[in-house]
Amino acid sequence: MGEKTADQGLPPAIFLMGPTASGKTELAIELVRHLPCEIISVDSALVYRGMDIGTAKPDAAELALAPHRLIDICDPTEAYSAARFRQDALAEMAEISATGRIPLLVGGTMLYFRALEFGLSSLPEADPEVRAELEREAAALWWENLHEQLKRIDPAAATRIHPNDPQRIQRALEVYRLTGQPMSLLQGQAERRALPYRLVKLARAPKSRAVLHQRIAERFSEMLSKGFEAEVQQLLQKGSVRPEMPSMRSVGYRQMIRYLQGEWDRETMIERGIIATRQLAKRQFTWLRSYPDLHWLDEEAGNILQQALKIVRSGLSFS
Repeated sequence: MGEKTADQGLPPAIFLMGPTASGKTELAIELVRHLPCEIISVDSALVYRGMDIGTAKPDAAELALAPHRLIDICDPTEAYSAARFRQDALAEMAEISATGRIPLLVGGTMLYFRALEFGLSSLPEADPEVRAELEREAAALWWENLHEQLKRIDPAAATRIHPNDPQRIQRALEVYRLTGQPMSLLQGQAERRALPYRLVKLARAPKSRAVLHQRIAERFSEMLSKGFEAEVQQLLQKGSVRPEMPSMRSVGYRQMIRYLQGEWDRETMIERGIIATRQLAKRQFTWLRSYPDLHWLDEEAGNILQQALKIVRSGLSFS
């Protein structure tokens, strides 16, 4: 990577990014077998307990081979933010580095990677009253219409946020109503705080979008066969977990909820779930294409693990 001399005294860390269903977990486990690494999950859904099948959370065998930090740390009734992730991840990274090992941050929540590496802007805290007001508006007008509203007040944010991403639409509108300023403007004023690590950043994704789409469809089918429907039913039967909560807006969960509530038949739920996952992957690709100093792993060029090891060993200057 050609790190500057001033960075050589910093502890090393690895980012492994990629769209959903690209094989990040599999590669991360292999890296742990070859390098002195410990995995930190970078995923806004894996933080939730009880959300295992629909998030493709690593199973018990995978966790036995390579434990993951920052999974199963929240109840689905809680909201988890990029700011909280940054705080948690920095603490985990420091603990790993103190043992002489390397933090390996793995996931597809690109906002969390950016927050960790570059810091966060001074955005207002969530306001329950404003959020409730937006929920009422969405129930009456649909989120697509609120996205049109966002286009008028914050075109830059609306360009980045998909019309089918209610959580981010709500947050952008909430920020505007609390501050009177577009969220994109406030984010542009972020205080840049360098992450005190020597970073090697990897991205895993198939070059062919058709290949990724096939993997997404296969994984959704596998989730259903493993009991995804029963998992969501069990969560909702708790009573405290409601469909409008951030955890239940995760891709796959919101489509399953509409099926369970009788809005869609099973075929529609499956179709919409796969489409929503493809849209998520597309958004992840958009983030990745703009991410600095990223090494793309080429599945068509041969052994992915060997590519990754070569890049990491070169970038972090160890054998």
